[in-house]
Amino acid sequence: MKKFVNDPKNYVPEMLEGLALANPDTLRYVPEFNLIMRADAPRDDKISIVQGSGSGHEPAHVMSVGKGMLDAACPGDVFSAPPTDYVLETIKRVASPRGVLLLVNNYTGDRMAFEMAQEFSEAEGTDVRTLFIDDDVSVQDSTYTVGRRGVAGNFFVMKAVGAAAERGAGLDEAVRIGEKVNSVTRTMGMALTACTPPAKGSPLFDLPDDEVEMGVGIHGEPGRRREELQDADAIVRELVDAVADDLPFTSGDRVALMVNGLGGTPISELYLVYGIARHLLDDRGIEVGRNYVGEYCTSLDMAGASITLSRLDDEIAELLADPAETAMRVF
Repeated sequence: MKKFVNDPKNYVPEMLEGLALANPDTLRYVPEFNLIMRADAPRDDKISIVQGSGSGHEPAHVMSVGKGMLDAACPGDVFSAPPTDYVLETIKRVASPRGVLLLVNNYTGDRMAFEMAQEFSEAEGTDVRTLFIDDDVSVQDSTYTVGRRGVAGNFFVMKAVGAAAERGAGLDEAVRIGEKVNSVTRTMGMALTACTPPAKGSPLFDLPDDEVEMGVGIHGEPGRRREELQDADAIVRELVDAVADDLPFTSGDRVALMVNGLGGTPISELYLVYGIARHLLDDRGIEVGRNYVGEYCTSLDMAGASITLSRLDDEIAELLADPAETAMRVF
């Protein structure tokens, strides 16, 4: 393993400290709870939006904290859900009189931590709601999961509810918007290589040079199947077909198209993938109204990509177009 790492146990805290030091005017870091929060949170005039998951998926979610997106994020260790007390303390620190909305990717550990924290917070009088995100079409059954996983499509939920909160939406309205976006968002990814967690020091799974994992999870969970490495056209077609056929997306739809890198894929390859996906959608009569190419939800240093489609209407398109400022970038 060749990584910039000291003690693997300090990998996440050192990363979070660097993030906060690079953004001193906009972010606050609470090291005892792995908490990154907006410097101006909580605000009495808006609901607070919180998300958290395992680390290793940056820029999700700690780098999505900022105006127009999250008010706070509380990550766990690499690929591990945050402890319940981390989530509970995060809720306490950003609790707004207008309430707190928890965005939770659909994994067993995350659900348990956030649901327990919600119960404790409500017992203390805080108005808290939870919204689960499950955009991953790779999961065709739930024999090893609690259902479909939340992956890169969570960005569209974060962005829409974050914009709505900045506009003054209440909890009920933010939940409605988040559920609406989640219901029209679908993702599928694939891996060219495995990733290497710092604490493990070796690849998370074995993937021969001549094979790829189609439908891999962002924690290295098994995909739909392994198959021989094909050319880019064939790989992208399989991803687009899986995503577009699931909702299904049909001719005349207007969508946001995201090509998300999993951490180890050059941006040149991501734009190559985008070009192929765009032509395939054109052939289906699906209009791309907004596009996103880059790293939004990674898996450490995994080489691979995911494709996300989110069906646009006027409301969703306007919310996605609202400005946002985070450590990740300005939207």
